[in-house]
Amino acid sequence: MGAGLLAHGVVPGAHVGLYSVNCAEWVITESALTRHSCVSVPLYDTLGPDAVQYICNHAALSCVVCHTAVLSTLLATLHACPTIKLVVVFGGAGKAHSQTGISSPPLPPSPVAGCAVLSFDALRAAGHAAPAKAHPPAAGDVATICYTSGTTGAPKGVVLTHLNLVSNSAAMAYELDQRPGDVHLSYLPLAHIYERVIIYTCLQSGTGIGFFRGDVLGLLDDMAALRPTIFVSVPRLWNRIHDRVQAGLRDGSFLARQLFAAAYAHKKRCLETGRPVSAFWDRLVFSKLRQKLGGRVRIMSTGSAPISPEVLEFLRVCFGGVVFEGYGMTESACVIAKTAADDFSTGHVGPPAPSCEVKLVDVPEMSYRNSDQPHPRGEICIRGPSVFVGYYKDPAQTAEVLDADGWLHSGDIGTWLPGGRLKIIDRKKNIFKLAQGEYVAPEKVENVYTRAPLVAACFVHGDSLAPALVSIVVPDEEVLHQWAREHGHAAAGNTAALCADAKVVAAVLVQMNAEAEKAGLRSFEQAKAVRLHPEAWTVESGLITPTFKVRWSDLCLAIS
Repeated sequence: MGAGLLAHGVVPGAHVGLYSVNCAEWVITESALTRHSCVSVPLYDTLGPDAVQYICNHAALSCVVCHTAVLSTLLATLHACPTIKLVVVFGGAGKAHSQTGISSPPLPPSPVAGCAVLSFDALRAAGHAAPAKAHPPAAGDVATICYTSGTTGAPKGVVLTHLNLVSNSAAMAYELDQRPGDVHLSYLPLAHIYERVIIYTCLQSGTGIGFFRGDVLGLLDDMAALRPTIFVSVPRLWNRIHDRVQAGLRDGSFLARQLFAAAYAHKKRCLETGRPVSAFWDRLVFSKLRQKLGGRVRIMSTGSAPISPEVLEFLRVCFGGVVFEGYGMTESACVIAKTAADDFSTGHVGPPAPSCEVKLVDVPEMSYRNSDQPHPRGEICIRGPSVFVGYYKDPAQTAEVLDADGWLHSGDIGTWLPGGRLKIIDRKKNIFKLAQGEYVAPEKVENVYTRAPLVAACFVHGDSLAPALVSIVVPDEEVLHQWAREHGHAAAGNTAALCADAKVVAAVLVQMNAEAEKAGLRSFEQAKAVRLHPEAWTVESGLITPTFKVRWSDLCLAIS
């Protein structure tokens, strides 16, 4: 593949786009680019023409390797992307993935003179016909430019070197205990650094990789078919699994609830004290839950956003194996801190990863200081071989987060717990001040509210001219309809009508308030009004990013 790229004019050091859902061709192409010191530039497969055009021009791509599913979007932008001279296409028509080596569908002609459109197989054939020596990169050479999905403004290009990626994948692999014979299901976007670094650890350790069908609605069916031993996900999915199990218990018999409670209490005690778990309870209760993830998962990992201690404990008890929680960012090439395999405690993200130094810096305007007792507090700053070079063509924004001594300022507020564990407690940037002068971190409040059974997704908003928070909620349709039937609501089964009913809105707010009280949210951190929105927020609608974070400005615009 690499030789084929060279044969068609892609030179070492060139910037090459990868525009596709997760698949084998994506990983093969990136490996080919590494072999010849080219720079990979991933594009989320959900990006529209404007974002694709921006990244292609900002990164000055000379070639884009893409799936047929997004080819039309790319071709529509080619006239405005003069640096692109080659488009390589794979994937059968109407399929989420192609099998490497099968015949490619007929390709449309290039709409732009001087830009060739070739199939993946034709490029490989050219490489077989003209083998080329490798041009291996040096540690400090640029490996990739990762454009952040961005909740506001234009995406920023995070420049990462080979040293950044190798050091961080080594840190990720620490204590992960991956081995030949393990299998990983790749479904989180490969354009995001979290999944990419996991893939590097798989390649390094001999772990097999399977790719999902391209539709998260079929994820559990994919897991049943692949039966992975490693499953990496984000809190949004873990929360849904937890809520589905809890809903099943509520609808089940009294005996089933009692059996589950007894088994859960027993296993939790065993994990906390290091005693062996009873095979009886494991077979009777937990083996059925494990089958939902294919039956073989022994390593689970969560990251990208905070997860509640309740859900993390649930995963450890119900699914067995080791559950890691990590904290990281694209600018640190992924992991900054990760929980230890033998640490069953919750409410923190573990000690710093082996590739990172971490310190806390005073934020006096928020009353956070490293001198605070008994636990130091401050902005989390990171230094080490994983820290990025800077934002591509953007020295001003680079200087805002990367200081003269090489410390990356994360914008997150942390505190040290006993044992060197790091806990994230606030956000320096994603906060707003209410009229009474109190600061609120909306992500923290949203994570609490999504624990309510009727809430599938939540957006919290505040204003410095107003004294209280408001919230927009997408209800969980299944739970909402069940609630309506139980309460004899005339609109049962009609989501839009239920969302417009004041009694339903009040019921949702009651549940949200209950979760807020349980989590210890202060009065000013609680939403005083809620509006229900009947349609799920999707990547396709532009209301959430490919990493499942709310684009708050677009959401406000769409719903208003």
